[in-house]
Amino acid sequence: MQDPSPAAPTGTAADTGTQRKSKRSQVRWLMVILVAVATAIAYIDRANLSVASDFMQDDLQFSNELKGVMLSSFFWTYAIFQLPGGWLVDRFGPRALYAIAVVWWSIGTAATALTRGIGGVIGCRLGLGIGEAPVQSANARVVSEWFPRRERAFASSIFDTGSEFGSALSVPLVTALIALVGWRGSFVATGALGLVWVVVWLLVYRSPRKHKWANQSEVDYIEQGGGRTEEKELEDGGKQPMKWRDLFRYSTTWALVAGYTCRGVIIYFFITWYPDFLINQQGFSMLQLGLFGAIPGLAAMVANWLGGLFSDWLVRRGTRIELARKIPLVVGMLGASTIALASVAQSPLVAMTCLTVSYCSAAVATGALLSLPADVAPTPRNVASLTGVQNFGSQLGGIIGPIAIGFLLGTGQFAYVWPLVFAGAMCVLGALTYAFLVQVKPLDEQKPMFSRA
Repeated sequence: MQDPSPAAPTGTAADTGTQRKSKRSQVRWLMVILVAVATAIAYIDRANLSVASDFMQDDLQFSNELKGVMLSSFFWTYAIFQLPGGWLVDRFGPRALYAIAVVWWSIGTAATALTRGIGGVIGCRLGLGIGEAPVQSANARVVSEWFPRRERAFASSIFDTGSEFGSALSVPLVTALIALVGWRGSFVATGALGLVWVVVWLLVYRSPRKHKWANQSEVDYIEQGGGRTEEKELEDGGKQPMKWRDLFRYSTTWALVAGYTCRGVIIYFFITWYPDFLINQQGFSMLQLGLFGAIPGLAAMVANWLGGLFSDWLVRRGTRIELARKIPLVVGMLGASTIALASVAQSPLVAMTCLTVSYCSAAVATGALLSLPADVAPTPRNVASLTGVQNFGSQLGGIIGPIAIGFLLGTGQFAYVWPLVFAGAMCVLGALTYAFLVQVKPLDEQKPMFSRA
């Protein structure tokens, strides 16, 4: 695709009037929908295992302890490769890295069908983790380039909606696929989704100034509203990117990791142990799981949008950016702690209500949370790197949570008391971290914790 023609000079009143009448294109919303779809596919592929695990457990014969390790294994490589993944997105751009990543993880998902033991499953999950590692960083980079600050939290909510939609859809979708083609066939079918997406992505995605569908009015709207395009910042005498290792000199960077670790515990409960809780604790049948299991995820999608709109509304009305991000973050994390109440629910309805409130509350925090890297990054080419660092924390939660739940899991009517109390406590700790330890301003305007080596 060719670059759009440069805008005509705007020095005259007539020219200015013409610009005012020019209808702004809306290509930025197509870009965020594209990454939302990719995120949904990623979550379907990673959540496939949690739905299929009971069938696999019968077939491959492994214990609950090994099941927890298997469910956690994706996050080992996913966490580690967050760090180089974000750097690679900043180095080569989201278009190329996204395509490579989706092809990689789609093959890894489909390959699970060929495994003959738990070791093979774990190997495929490790490969899946490597492939999906750059996703969040690429998403954040796309939003930072394509959206002004006043729309950034809502745009982040839209792409993250893919995670709730993917998690929710994975339950009925994979359940139906298993019924039709078995658990092995379900991995092949979900792996094929990503390859279709890659074709569309390569045909459609370009940066704002290089996209022939985005007119000058939209490009100006993005850049003048704080969209972090490299071209604009270079024209304005922008700074050189901060070295990757220097990001860790600031306490805010470490607080982003800690806060996301806490949130990761509860989010990944819904991706790993959630079907087991409904089946073995609440007595759901597979049919009931397929019919009702998607309720918290679907409700969280709406809560996600509302949280992002609320944060952006605060920005538009002149609220300090720090408060506009922290209010939904802190309120959402505190509300998510209600997951602990599900552990003592006396009926499936009460349990599902508690889980839905918890998941929705965590979703309210999402738009503000995912806007933080763009808000605190010193340059556009640090956004993806800082997102990768932040998302590393989420994956620590993904590693810690499933294993801790597996070992804390009791027996009998209240088997999930300690696991869900643990998850609720992590939510409270996360709220305190965002309230008191995160500073929402560029890192180079903050006082570093450590001097340069």
